[in-house]
Amino acid sequence: MTDTRPSSRAYAMWAVGLLAYVVAIFQRASLGVAGVEAQERFSAGASAVSLFLVLQLAVYAGLQVPVGIALDRFGSRRMILAGALTMSVGQLVLALATDVPTAVVARVLVGAGDAMTFISVLRLVSLWFPGRTVPVVTQLTGIIGQLGQIAAAYPLVRLLHSAGWQPTFLGAAAMGVLAAVLVLAALHDAPPGAVPAPAAGMAQVRRNLVDTWREPGTRIGLFTHLVTQFSGTVFALLWGYPFLTTGQGLSAGVAATLLSLLVVVGMGFAPLLGRLVSRWPLRRSNLVFGILGLTAATWTVVLAWPGRAPLWLLVLLVVVLATNGPGSMIGFDFARTENPVERSGSASGVVNVGGFIASLLTVLAIGFVLDLMTPGSSTAYSLDAFRAAFAVQYVFWAIGLVGVLTHRRQLRARLARDGVVLAPLAVAARARLRGGSAYEVSRQG
Repeated sequence: MTDTRPSSRAYAMWAVGLLAYVVAIFQRASLGVAGVEAQERFSAGASAVSLFLVLQLAVYAGLQVPVGIALDRFGSRRMILAGALTMSVGQLVLALATDVPTAVVARVLVGAGDAMTFISVLRLVSLWFPGRTVPVVTQLTGIIGQLGQIAAAYPLVRLLHSAGWQPTFLGAAAMGVLAAVLVLAALHDAPPGAVPAPAAGMAQVRRNLVDTWREPGTRIGLFTHLVTQFSGTVFALLWGYPFLTTGQGLSAGVAATLLSLLVVVGMGFAPLLGRLVSRWPLRRSNLVFGILGLTAATWTVVLAWPGRAPLWLLVLLVVVLATNGPGSMIGFDFARTENPVERSGSASGVVNVGGFIASLLTVLAIGFVLDLMTPGSSTAYSLDAFRAAFAVQYVFWAIGLVGVLTHRRQLRARLARDGVVLAPLAVAARARLRGGSAYEVSRQG
């Protein structure tokens, strides 16, 4: 595709893929909002129900690289279709389950299907849209997909309370089937006339994976995703609500409002960040450092505040955490621009591992510290326990920062060998204001 305005058909293909992703997020979040009902149905404690989430995240993260390899071989349409059907089977099993082991199998299936969806939609975007518009559309994909979480939080909960467990999750399974039918009927992998990449044999697959990992753009993408995503994800997915209510003493209504604010602010911030990435494609790491610094600094103030933090500070924390999801999308842009299209799936899969592994380990570490500092099996965690628990984030911020700095240096060295030398940021900014190139580079040779 040439770098022109996207076609109406490109938007239509994106809409189909986006709908499948919204449904995937809905399926992912469906059990989280039914935690109390799950404990009653399966006669399980909170630790057993939390195991569902941990396993689901572990399966999602563990399948990213295999799914990426399969995506490069089979294309987005087949992978999104397989993901929707796999999640439907998982929700069907969950609807009929009456014991914990069966429910665990169900959530493993949901995690596996979920793993096939997002990076497949990203590949669809990169093939259908002009290069300059891809960062913006990628940001919109990630944030609009969160509508699925809102659908799980409100309509699904109402249906669960009115109709019961089995009809609710049978309905969730039916949503996945409907998404699969739409994908089968309307979705195409690439624009007309695009030459599909030849199917690679296993030897070529292994070479592609090695080349993908050797590319410093892939590795900086992985650490970008890791360092920007995990704090907001952990807060929204599990530990934010108890931190706000039990730790900070907010009412359930105020805490729920703050978590909703996180989604809304993220939806507003994502297009802006996409435009900045598009306008300054060789300065993406500066945006990463800004988001990391702002997140770590705000958490430091909250955790160091004597006593409970004031509401304005908690609102500020939520607003800052809302930048984390859009910030993690920069990792996929590194992978897209520094890898050929035939490796885009495996590159996106490698990147997507970073944030979810960090999120999973942070969820477990926070839970371990809270239990360590709380007597018996009580869940009445103190504010000091929460402070110690959330301090584990500094470990992952440090790991991510070192990773981004290391691989940025390697990427810039590779670009210099290719004849692309970055001017100092102040010089590039002045040139851009005078109408110069958005790439702020000097080409040698």
